[in-house]
Amino acid sequence: MYTLFKANLKEAANSLVSTRQRSLLALLGIAIGIGSVIAMISVGMIVREEALKHFRELGTDILDLYLRSSNPAAGQLTVTPELVFGLTSLPSIAAVAPYVTTYGEVTFAGRTIKDVTFIGATAALADLNKLKVEEGRYISDLDRRRYFCVIGSGVAADLRQVGFERIIGETVKVGGSAYTVVGVMQYTPQGRRRFDANQSVIIPVSTAQRVFINPGISSVTVRMSPGVHHVVATREISEYFRYKAPGLEVRVRSAEELIEQMHNQMRLFALMLGAVGGISLLVGGIGIMNVMLVSVSERRQEIGIRRALGARRSDIQTQFLIESLILSLAGGVVGVVAGIGTTWAICQFTDWTFLISFGAMGLGVGVASGTGVFFGYYPAWQAARLDPIAALRGI
Repeated sequence: MYTLFKANLKEAANSLVSTRQRSLLALLGIAIGIGSVIAMISVGMIVREEALKHFRELGTDILDLYLRSSNPAAGQLTVTPELVFGLTSLPSIAAVAPYVTTYGEVTFAGRTIKDVTFIGATAALADLNKLKVEEGRYISDLDRRRYFCVIGSGVAADLRQVGFERIIGETVKVGGSAYTVVGVMQYTPQGRRRFDANQSVIIPVSTAQRVFINPGISSVTVRMSPGVHHVVATREISEYFRYKAPGLEVRVRSAEELIEQMHNQMRLFALMLGAVGGISLLVGGIGIMNVMLVSVSERRQEIGIRRALGARRSDIQTQFLIESLILSLAGGVVGVVAGIGTTWAICQFTDWTFLISFGAMGLGVGVASGTGVFFGYYPAWQAARLDPIAALRGI
């Protein structure tokens, strides 16, 4: 059996080499299909890990609260910082950072920067959202009702573009009020934050309540106590506001919930990418079938001679199946290399961490083998069913 298989393998390799141009074209179709599947699934996995990395950097013990009136027709319910700070009395809550936001433009030395987020916040906002100061300092609790501000890296870059190198100590106008810049923040990835820290101007929350049109607290970042599950913390927070502010609707979003949602979305994304790559595999498989059908047609006399010398139908069928399998496996190996190379190139271009889905690699080689057998079966079956007399005559 081994000797027969070895002979079939050698014969198949010789046959494919003799028609190398046609074999290479069929191999290329499989390689593109396998390579695209591996590259797309691996890139999808890398994108997921990059997104999750930003979530984990902020911590999975963080909750985001969104506050609004449960009856909008009754008017806006003003939420004070004191009401929010009361959350620290709950066993499940370790720290809170209430803030209020609005949008507008910043004026600096006669120049205007649009699409800026103005945030009235406490000193705790920087700690809970991992905001770091590059120059100067962050706002503190001692800045109560003072007209000081900290600007994001994007706003600072816009100011430097108009010719102002020294920003700390300068004065900017926000909504008609003048603020002294006391700090510039480092560039911060967006992550799960509701606001873009890079395009923001942060002022003390007490000052924001004096100058903002809607001074009520609408958003709160909360850190849970160690070992507390987000479901327990959510229940305690809801009960607290139900008792302290009955007309307030509270929506709680946990990092763990967001991570789970992202996992589900990326899973669907990977399935979609796999389906797209599957189309390429289908095209490659059809190419293999076409090559094998042409090979059967060209080798009719060879088949007739082998049958006349005693070869069985199963021997002929095995011969052509081995050829198809070799062709698809070679394409699979080339596709794996191409997929890894493409993924590496994308990571180099985007500065992402290079990762490879070994499951996708194994799946790619397995699918290549299955493609070879599936699309090679009909040509092999057709070759085995040839009439030896007709084949010898070249009919």
